[in-house]
Amino acid sequence: MSDSVRRPWIVGVSGASGTPYAASVIRALLAAGEDVDLVVSRASRLTLLDETGHPFRDAHWREDLRRWLARGADGTPDAYDVAIPEPGPGTGGGTGTETGTGGGTVRYWPAGDLAAGPSSGSYPARGMIVVPASTASVAGIALGLSKDLLQRTASVTLKERRPLVVAVRETPLNGQTLRHLVTLDEAGAVVLPASPAFYAGAAHIQELVDFVAGRALDALGVPHDLYRRWEGELGGAQRQS
Repeated sequence: MSDSVRRPWIVGVSGASGTPYAASVIRALLAAGEDVDLVVSRASRLTLLDETGHPFRDAHWREDLRRWLARGADGTPDAYDVAIPEPGPGTGGGTGTETGTGGGTVRYWPAGDLAAGPSSGSYPARGMIVVPASTASVAGIALGLSKDLLQRTASVTLKERRPLVVAVRETPLNGQTLRHLVTLDEAGAVVLPASPAFYAGAAHIQELVDFVAGRALDALGVPHDLYRRWEGELGGAQRQS
């Protein structure tokens, strides 16, 4: 990155189903040379264990993150070549800054650490994406509860007028959640349902996942090549397949 001060995108992973969406976003950010700060909620650890068969642990986050990012959406292990090296000097404990695939770095913050860097508006960050966003996290952010680092960081992002993308993954949605989403929209967040489109000619579950991840990155202004864009030509995906 050209900036002298590290300014990461903060990725918050809540307990909703859809951990492959988060993996695709993180891989693409790193591939674009962007720095990433990662917050994994307590509830999302259960979802990760259920959807991948593997835990996510504070003390072993590098190993667990590498395995998670290498896994394809269809469950194929080592579908991606992901590099998250061992910690450098001065990065002890459960957090640290590491060089990742594509040149971006990753720093991990435990969800219970309300004194972490991203909990303050003075912490240099570009913005945040919550992916997948559960209805509980949507409610907590909309109401300003700040009950964990994910919710606190989202509130900070809004108050500092930085980009916030909330990739909600739930269906159907009740009236209360819809009102919370309207509140977030009015506060300046981008409400992005995890709803893949089919005009890109997806033939594999990973392509559907990547479409949603790509649209989220579009909202942040991060370049990527995760999906085929609409070019105003009917049947274009079929002709290119």
